[in-house]
Amino acid sequence: MSQPLPTPQGRGDTGPGAERGTRVLVVDDDPSLSRALTISLGARGYEVAAAHNGEEGLDRVAHWHPDVVLLDLGLPGIDGVEVIRGIRGWSEVPIVVLSARHQSTSKVEALDVGADDYVTKPFGMDELLARLRAALRRAPGAEQDPHVEAEGFTIDLDTKRVVRDGSEVHLTPKEWDIVEVLVRNPGRLVSQRQLLHDVWGPEYGTETEYLRVLMARVRRKLEADHSRPRHFITEPGMGYRFEP
Repeated sequence: MSQPLPTPQGRGDTGPGAERGTRVLVVDDDPSLSRALTISLGARGYEVAAAHNGEEGLDRVAHWHPDVVLLDLGLPGIDGVEVIRGIRGWSEVPIVVLSARHQSTSKVEALDVGADDYVTKPFGMDELLARLRAALRRAPGAEQDPHVEAEGFTIDLDTKRVVRDGSEVHLTPKEWDIVEVLVRNPGRLVSQRQLLHDVWGPEYGTETEYLRVLMARVRRKLEADHSRPRHFITEPGMGYRFEP
């Protein structure tokens, strides 16, 4: 059963990160969750529509043109993975999966076919809003600041320069490649397969040990405590996430 969401504070609440007029499509067959999301997001300035099965979801994406889609995987009719495949055939709209499926295989499959992020039910509203804002920042047409600042280090994506505590950090080409992929997708869970493809090439897809070794080196160079990373996060069995 999904976790009840916080009661909204009124239609005038714009709160941190509110997006007036931003269209959010909720595709979920649980009417109580859809209703709670519609009220909570609407109170924060979002324009919200709901669909209750995969076919309706695809139709809404095609004709309502949302800015972001919140999508359940366990839908009646066309399931969530097929909905993602259908959307990705013609649209780059950000998709955040909401699902009670805890198996990493379901999450990885959703990411590999084109989902931007994955939130496991039950979830808190603060977490969902943060993932929603991150997905919107990555949307096509959204401008990205080439200067990324995190606690203790900065990354310049234009010059490929990393500075930690005032000193430049040397990254090998492969270390830079994995850092760049993650930093260009802040807050997004990037699957192991996608990282292997982006860093080593399309013929790689199962060599996860390469990622573990490379991430360990990156953390030793950039994290204040590489044994307890705060910025380069592992999602076991699924992939990695950069948190600024």
